[in-house]
Amino acid sequence: MARVTIDSLRKEYDVGRVVAVDDLDLEIEDGEFVTVVGPSGCGKTTTLRMLAGLEKPTDGRIEIGGRDVTDVHAKNRDVAMVFQNYALYPHKTVFENMAFGLRMSTDMTEDEREQRVVETAEMMDIDELLDDKPDELSGGQKQRVALGRAIVREPDVFLFDEPLSNLDAKLRTSMRAEIQRLQEELDITAVYVTHDQEEAMTMGDKIVILKDGKLQQVGHPNTVYDEPANRFVGGFIGSPSMNFVRVGVEQSGDRLVLDDDAGFQYELSPTYSKEAPLEAGDTVVAGIRPEHIAPTDGGRGIETTVRVVEPVGSDNYLYLDLGDDNEEFMARVDADFEPEPNERIEVTFDEKDVRLFNDETGESLLHENAAATTPAP
Repeated sequence: MARVTIDSLRKEYDVGRVVAVDDLDLEIEDGEFVTVVGPSGCGKTTTLRMLAGLEKPTDGRIEIGGRDVTDVHAKNRDVAMVFQNYALYPHKTVFENMAFGLRMSTDMTEDEREQRVVETAEMMDIDELLDDKPDELSGGQKQRVALGRAIVREPDVFLFDEPLSNLDAKLRTSMRAEIQRLQEELDITAVYVTHDQEEAMTMGDKIVILKDGKLQQVGHPNTVYDEPANRFVGGFIGSPSMNFVRVGVEQSGDRLVLDDDAGFQYELSPTYSKEAPLEAGDTVVAGIRPEHIAPTDGGRGIETTVRVVEPVGSDNYLYLDLGDDNEEFMARVDADFEPEPNERIEVTFDEKDVRLFNDETGESLLHENAAATTPAP
């Protein structure tokens, strides 16, 4: 195991015209499974390659196990990387692929290497494939070989670069569980890069979210989901995405009302208003997740028109019309609630599920207070 410290890490290309990673700071504890997620071009793979020693940082420092490895060659870092495209040698057998790293980076004898490879192959359930070559294997088998090649070295740190993106959905799910099991069993620090936010949420002890090379938020997946630091995180994490409505703040006695003059009107309690904090005359962006929206009746909810009903088995997705000025607004409801298109309905939600963001910066108005008072599960 090893603690990983990333300090002010920066990577520029084209003489500084392109900044792929912008002053990233990150602490990864011994034995921790960290997932790194973000849209294409956010810098997640570049960060991983700098950890592996395959890219040289423009600035900053990387420590692994208390050792500064910023300028250390990749082969001299005790890390193992699993690539998206498997990166197996096509002319070598499974056994030779798995033993190659041991032969190049250790002084183990041939018998010791063979024993280590066989033991790892049994762990990965590929011991019957040791004499096969990669073109004789399925995608799932190739991925197991790639994982086995990393595990056999018993590194300080595992690095995963979108390793499951070439697999079908069912196999991806099973391999996801397999990787988690192996990481827990071996108790090795792991950094897992993915573009799939569901993978990031379900696999990681800690999730790191990047955008345009900048760190947006880091924390336990549940904390990031419940208390997004900004509008980008709120919209990127969660499926379906969080709804956003630009609203004005009005005074109503000792309460504040969110109002967009187009059908969205929601009254906040004095307690919530103080936590934000808000003032009459402000303009903010309200964020509500689709799963927190429920149908209601009796004139106490927000009136809206159903545009589309999308059944997805256990739930129905309702696409709702809140006026021409609003973005798409969606509710995730029970499958037994299935209104007709163009039907007028009322929906509501609990104020504890409302997230408010600065209209100009996108930063959360609640995040700092929540982060200070809400421990990760």
